[in-house]
Amino acid sequence: MRKIVKILAPVIILAGGAAMIMVMFATRPEPEKSTESPRPLSLFVDRVVQTDLVLSVNAQGEVRPKVVINLVPQVPGRIIMVSDSFVEGGSVRANETLIKIEDQDYRITVIQAEAQVVDAELQLALREAEAEVARSQWDEKVAGPATPLALKEPQVLSARARLASSVADLDRARLNLERTNISVPFDGHVLEKSADLGQFVSTGVALGRVYSAEKVEVLLPLTDSQLATLGLPIAYKANDGDRIGVTFSAVVAGEMRHWTGQIVRIFASIDSSTRMIYAAAEVNDPYGAGADDDVPMAVGLFVNAEIEGQTITQAHVVPRAALRGADSVYVVTDDGVLDIRTVRVLYSDAEKVVISTGIAAGELVVISTIRAPYDGMAVEPLERGPGQTFTAVQK
Repeated sequence: MRKIVKILAPVIILAGGAAMIMVMFATRPEPEKSTESPRPLSLFVDRVVQTDLVLSVNAQGEVRPKVVINLVPQVPGRIIMVSDSFVEGGSVRANETLIKIEDQDYRITVIQAEAQVVDAELQLALREAEAEVARSQWDEKVAGPATPLALKEPQVLSARARLASSVADLDRARLNLERTNISVPFDGHVLEKSADLGQFVSTGVALGRVYSAEKVEVLLPLTDSQLATLGLPIAYKANDGDRIGVTFSAVVAGEMRHWTGQIVRIFASIDSSTRMIYAAAEVNDPYGAGADDDVPMAVGLFVNAEIEGQTITQAHVVPRAALRGADSVYVVTDDGVLDIRTVRVLYSDAEKVVISTGIAAGELVVISTIRAPYDGMAVEPLERGPGQTFTAVQK
């Protein structure tokens, strides 16, 4: 019996414990069920602003001369004078003699040509006098009608031709004498100098390069979307009354400087390597009236350009952070739920997006990041307030 009791006792104890546990689970009270709805997700939002807006396009480019020429002598000779202005980076005036070629031989040629003109004039006067005598002595009643040769008309014509040729030689000699003074027809600046005192130069050999200070040009690369923002076609050419304004800026000597110019044309071709379309902008008198506080928009300067685009009336503007992908925004409805909208974007930059359709003025657009958004998601909008703080939107 003792052995049986020892064996059955643990079994009885385990069975009793299991029965007690079952009774406790069966008689436990039901847990209270929560009736609260899930807490809505807090999101930062901004209101859609409706306003008239002038779009702009930003680009960059290098200032280059509008007109640049090579100084090339038209007569050969030895250089006997070089102007102090004719140095790289120097400023020159229109018709100022920059290089003087030895002119003694050309002066002699002028004197000889003048003598030939005088001799030709004398020969013409003699031939005309002989012709006049021949006409007065010819008796038509005796000899009949006179021939041109009998009246010495061919001799007069020949003398006149020789005089015209002598005058042309004199004009050429005087022109060559003038060409010993080399100058440019505009105020400008020297880019290169490759001649100096005592050097013998030949015709057609470049002595330097000079560019005009009247205008400078900047080529601005544009994408197709930027061209659309400007509302300009390829191969556009501006008229005097409808040129598009451009504001240029660059740091010079540690200070930000600004200059104004105009778009004058759009290239008729697309760059095959970059797929960009170039717009040419001009600045008038960059070293004079067009300078910023006497700081010129100098050739070679790399500048930023802001080009005036189209004017859009009643445009819907939202922060750049509100745009999701290429054409979506998240709108918070009056009921506090998320509404994913597809919109049509007219323009965007680093700060703002201009939208034509898909949203309305005054609506709240989400500007914060959301994980796994879906239509109808419960949200709590926090609107930007004074001082860039955010406050809960009153419903």
